[in-house]
Amino acid sequence: MFEITDVQKIGVGLAGFGVFFLFLGVLLLLDKALLALGNILFICGLACVIGLERTFRFFFQTHKLRGSAGFFGGIFLVLLGWPLIGMLLETYGFVLLFSGFFPVAINFLRRVPVLGTLLNLPGIRGIVDRLAGDSSRTTV
Repeated sequence: MFEITDVQKIGVGLAGFGVFFLFLGVLLLLDKALLALGNILFICGLACVIGLERTFRFFFQTHKLRGSAGFFGGIFLVLLGWPLIGMLLETYGFVLLFSGFFPVAINFLRRVPVLGTLLNLPGIRGIVDRLAGDSSRTTV
């Protein structure tokens, strides 16, 4: 088993608070201060969890530069006071950065008892299959 350091525990807390503030900022009609605080906390938490070097390597890979530019450009626009355009650009960058992780996450969620049943409902199943990239998925 692997051991979690104190810095990684703090990073999980920072990232969690960042996601919470981002959610709260969107819920309160794109509040600039909460969105900016959430973005900063999320990035700091990510850097604490996986380390500075791995964070830089993740964001600045050549095939992820467009996603990184969108993500950080969106954060910059939120910090400048343009929350709607910034969040749209940030969401676009997030999707480009983590699009390779979506099939893994969706296939994991399909194995969770209640969520798997919901993801296999007729209307939702087609959308989830497109996101996961499974065009010829068979259920057992």
